[in-house]
Amino acid sequence: MKRVAFFALLSLFVFAAYGEAKPPPYSKRPEVRAYIRELVARHGFVEKELAYLFSRVRREDLVLQAIAAPAEKVRTWQEYREMLVNERRIAGGVAFWKTHRAALARAERDFGVPAEYVVAIIGVETQYGRNVGKWRVVDALTTLAFDYPPRADFFRDELTSYLLLARDEGINVFATRGSYAGAFGIPQFMPGSARRYAVDFDSSGSIDLHRSPSDALGSVANFLHRHGWRSGAEVLLPARVQGEAWRPYADGSLEPKRTLAELAQAGVEVAGAPPQEKAVLVELDSSDVRVGLNNFYVLTRYNRSAFYASAAFDLAQAVKQRLRDEAKPHEEGK
Repeated sequence: MKRVAFFALLSLFVFAAYGEAKPPPYSKRPEVRAYIRELVARHGFVEKELAYLFSRVRREDLVLQAIAAPAEKVRTWQEYREMLVNERRIAGGVAFWKTHRAALARAERDFGVPAEYVVAIIGVETQYGRNVGKWRVVDALTTLAFDYPPRADFFRDELTSYLLLARDEGINVFATRGSYAGAFGIPQFMPGSARRYAVDFDSSGSIDLHRSPSDALGSVANFLHRHGWRSGAEVLLPARVQGEAWRPYADGSLEPKRTLAELAQAGVEVAGAPPQEKAVLVELDSSDVRVGLNNFYVLTRYNRSAFYASAAFDLAQAVKQRLRDEAKPHEEGK
């Protein structure tokens, strides 16, 4: 409760800090005018068109509140896991896999990423395309780019990527809706990721992350592949810990930097990977400690959260097991 209360107070602080004084329309603000001139100079946009665009953009105070208290911070691990690894998402994952079995198999061949992880990420992100977000992407990104100082540079880059993507793909800037952070489509790609990793997996001649599940799942597989997914390698392993020497290793880091042999010397018992394998110790809560390997780190590139990557892993395993269980009566009846 204390943790939840803290982030609730943080949310109020952020809203108070950035939400009290109503600034002028974005098109009138000096920093936005400077940004427009930069886009004109670097990317060949038309200044009058951008000025008109930003005159129509809305500042969204609720976006500022939402980004101050993401689910990974206000929920315990068990609460977070139950939100994402449940009957609805498992059954939905099985149905999605069956419907898109051929495309998932091809993605696994092309990119080396097992189908269950692609399915799980899409399930975690949008419940297999059912919930792609309610915010106009241009409003969310502009709000965060110019009214959220902690990460203004990042969101300004994403806003630039979104405007370039819209221009290159003929997208209506105001029609696309997504998350409060500006992620959009079935896989909830940020605009920069969409420009770098999205693929035309259904060979339609264009990339459509909103209406093409094939493009979405192919793009997720390509994202993981390009971030270093190792085909056939483990992702996350259960661990047993003894004593207290292991605690400094569970420091919240996501990148595997210690060998399993080093962790073993600190009292971490794990099976399923060679001693020289690089790993990271992940303490999700006092009763759930695991060891993440390279592919776990790759999952965190999608969302930089141990909770996120662990829930995606658990959902992937649950969906795969459900498919196996459903296949058993059929195989036994042959």
